[in-house]
Amino acid sequence: MSPSSSAAAVRAAAPGRVNLIGEHTDYNGGFVLPTAIPQQTSVELVRQAGRRVQAHSANAAPDGVYELGHERQRGDWLDYVQGITWSLEQAGFHVAEGFSLHIRSDVPLGSGLSSSASLEVALLRAMRTAFGLNLDDVRLATLGQTAENDFVGARCGIMDQMAASLADGERALFLDTRTLEFRQVPLPASADLVVIDSGVRHAVAGGEYNTRRAECEAAAEQLGVPQLRDLSASDLGRIERLPEPLGRRARHVVTEDERVLAAVAALEAGDVERLGALFVASHLSQARDFEVSTPEVDLLVDQARADAAVYGARLTGGGFGGAVVILAHAGQGQAVAERVAHAYAARSGQTPRVLVPTD
Repeated sequence: MSPSSSAAAVRAAAPGRVNLIGEHTDYNGGFVLPTAIPQQTSVELVRQAGRRVQAHSANAAPDGVYELGHERQRGDWLDYVQGITWSLEQAGFHVAEGFSLHIRSDVPLGSGLSSSASLEVALLRAMRTAFGLNLDDVRLATLGQTAENDFVGARCGIMDQMAASLADGERALFLDTRTLEFRQVPLPASADLVVIDSGVRHAVAGGEYNTRRAECEAAAEQLGVPQLRDLSASDLGRIERLPEPLGRRARHVVTEDERVLAAVAALEAGDVERLGALFVASHLSQARDFEVSTPEVDLLVDQARADAAVYGARLTGGGFGGAVVILAHAGQGQAVAERVAHAYAARSGQTPRVLVPTD
């Protein structure tokens, strides 16, 4: 099933994102620093009489059909579409009639690059146009998060949707996830960013991701603060006295927030060596304290760090597989990507995918 190419068709798109630094801080009210990647999700929407939604994805099967107002979770990709129409209704936005929907994406699924958020924002952009909805770009992001949290069941923070809605590939989006205040920070001309998908899939709606969020909430409660965002390095002594694994979970979040602030300062100063060192420290914290890395991802990071033209590398995204982001010497991005991917494939047996080599 595919919508017709009539003049009534509305087309929209939204990018995936790579998070430079600030992992698992967003649902703790902290700071993040994503940027958009060239890969994106595009949708074509055609309004149709009645209340039926017919959805087709070029990347997943089977097709889906449901009635507006009768969204029911079914445990596959259609839940992200249903979650959007459900969240709009919950927020008081009236969708006048049904529609047919065709989806195509080159954001790899399960790679920690926000394929779900890019779909949510692309669909909301199309619906905003097709149905004349009064939604600004921040509201689009919050509705996407509501769909993912409360309908799909993935307890993600707001970073992915804000990045899909507001980020571009020339600058990093420095975002305070508590206040939703943001500003754009130019990416350095003195370095290349490379993103390599490890080939190990992850599922944000799975139990481990939600467990990490619950552990953070438990740590905050025991420390007597609303969120871990409300702590700083001066509280690390208290954090160390928490029962395990809560102490390590909280330590990661608190130190990661500080790394984001340091990374912004490094970007603004053009200090790519400092930024690379922060990448390395972030990855070690994710692997040891937050325990969201995998042997394959650790191997990919190690292969990158062993390359003389690399400043630093780290797991990006929710973890349990997915992609790494590498900060390489300017003009060396493509060569680094090829060397690292080849070495990783030879040692892991996985087939990596180079997503963003820049020169």
